[in-house]
Amino acid sequence: MNTLGKHYRITSIGESHGKIVGVVIDGCPAGLKLDMEQLQKDLDRRRPGQSNITTQRKEEDQAEVLTGLYNGVTTGAPITIITHNKDRDSSKYLEQRWTPRPGHADYTAGLRYGENQDPRGGGRFSGRNTVGFVMAGSVAKQLLSRIGTNIVGYTQQIGDVVTPEPKDFEHIEENPVRCPDPLTAEKMIKVVEDAKADKDSVGGKVRCIAFNPPKGIGDPIFDTLEGCLGKAFFSIPAVKAVEFGSGVESAGMCGSEHNDQYTVQDGEVVTITNNSGGILGGISNGMPIVATVTFKPTPSIGKPQRTVDIRTKEETMISIEGRHDPCIVPRAVPVVEAMMAVVLLDHVLGAGVIPRILGDD
Repeated sequence: MNTLGKHYRITSIGESHGKIVGVVIDGCPAGLKLDMEQLQKDLDRRRPGQSNITTQRKEEDQAEVLTGLYNGVTTGAPITIITHNKDRDSSKYLEQRWTPRPGHADYTAGLRYGENQDPRGGGRFSGRNTVGFVMAGSVAKQLLSRIGTNIVGYTQQIGDVVTPEPKDFEHIEENPVRCPDPLTAEKMIKVVEDAKADKDSVGGKVRCIAFNPPKGIGDPIFDTLEGCLGKAFFSIPAVKAVEFGSGVESAGMCGSEHNDQYTVQDGEVVTITNNSGGILGGISNGMPIVATVTFKPTPSIGKPQRTVDIRTKEETMISIEGRHDPCIVPRAVPVVEAMMAVVLLDHVLGAGVIPRILGDD
């Protein structure tokens, strides 16, 4: 399905090379004066063509609100936000219609939908559809800010280059890889440039942190906060792993190391460490919610690769031409932030917190 959430429901619409991509948001409370300038800034961070290490597809990605606002304020009705696809070149995709690209969903899309799927630019399987995610996430962030929750994402790793634990987040938007450490950023840029020159690609990790999250949201068993966040993160194309807190490193720790012991700070119960990533038993404990999302290398590469002609069942070779990111990670940072915001707001609205705050205005 194309809808996520229970109380803040978002429905993704559009295709990579269709007329538009966007989102329909249902459940947004009435009374929010939507900051369109901030929403556009979030979109611009995801926009293609930002630097020479991203795809050179030129899209303005100008957000257009079709429904759900009156005098710039949410009405409680479904909100429809779109952006038009203007810089489309479908020729290469149509030429390779019957030779599935390794690493892409071409083959599995054919298994599921036969000849009816849209092959242009990957259709519904394209990262282009995350435009709608970012727009829905921007609205969610604006609502979460009303309860003091702030979400920050950054590039933690590209290839084998890993940034040190950041002391601050002031430099994230000052370099094209969105790394908080300027020296590490230069190394990451070199890795991406080398991969691009070699007609190859590289993967990496995005770290996303929700500061001052609401306490006590989430449920045990099937609707754990990690489970809901994980589902949202895995809806982002190219995501292959999701971790919370110490993640896979937990396997090498003893309980005495991993357990987050309690203390009192400024009259509030907090933990000394945060190996749980802010979630225990599927429920937030008030500590920062820390997620690490791993992205595979962009599958569209210029190197010759083996594939088959699915009509004749004969083996052949394929080289992917066109405009593609040698590393998707920097542009994925605002997308990961957005999905964190969407899920947190969904749970917050379920607790009935946001409508009370808007009603105080």
